Amino acid sequence: MNNVKTFVLMGALVALFGVAGQLLGGSQGLVLALVFGSLFNFVMYFFSDRLVLRMYRAQVVTEAQAPELYRMVDRLRQRAGLPMPVVAVAPHEQPNAFATGRSPSKAVVAVTTGILKSMPQEELEGVIAHELAHIKNRDMLIATVAAGIAGALSNLPYLFLFGGGSDDEGGHPFAQLALLLLAPIGAMVIQMAVSRQREFEADRVGALILGRPMPLAHALVRLDAMARRIPMQVAPAAAPLAQVNPLAAYGGGMAKLFSTHPPTEERVARLEAMAAGR
Repeated sequence: MNNVKTFVLMGALVALFGVAGQLLGGSQGLVLALVFGSLFNFVMYFFSDRLVLRMYRAQVVTEAQAPELYRMVDRLRQRAGLPMPVVAVAPHEQPNAFATGRSPSKAVVAVTTGILKSMPQEELEGVIAHELAHIKNRDMLIATVAAGIAGALSNLPYLFLFGGGSDDEGGHPFAQLALLLLAPIGAMVIQMAVSRQREFEADRVGALILGRPMPLAHALVRLDAMARRIPMQVAPAAAPLAQVNPLAAYGGGMAKLFSTHPPTEERVARLEAMAAGR
């Protein structure tokens, strides 16, 4: 069901992109928007691992530098049927984790120094399994495409203003004005909805990789509570990749429509239902 919802949301994002391009700039505006969006996607897709590691100031570690973490990732990735990802550690006191990379063979699993200090081993295994689930589900690609389309859609007003105007298929000034104001908001709402669905699916698949759902459920409760108390300095663009919202300490109680992560209570309830066989 999570995958079906993701498919529907991505279709809605693409449809909004096409309608906005057509109304704001006619066929010329649509072509410009598609070219811009494709270029943005290409850059983000092929360089996402380096960009995200830089945003989090994470450093790649070897087995000799972090033997317990490295072996845990290796053991769980074998259970998931994945190649060994690059392992990295980010110097943040807030306990958190993320995965990035354009494919399973180019993936990175990163954790913060805070999670290594404060998380019991069984719960840390749940966290790592969740991140490996993102890799197995190719969520980095889905998130990159969604972000690329949403980013291009947000820039359509600039293409409209500086791209030479509309052609004969345009000419809807009120629709154009509405889209100038509402299309970026609509794109953000859909992009965030996609992100939330991928988190639910990663929870489910991560529980299957580990073989039991409750360690991840307990970890989510701990991570959410600590993220609200311990700030993390990270670019908002990288926040959706983290296991829980890393910006919660700065007022993460925003409207659900604009949240990158589902409510922790709902995630935990789904994992508890899995544990109960429901």
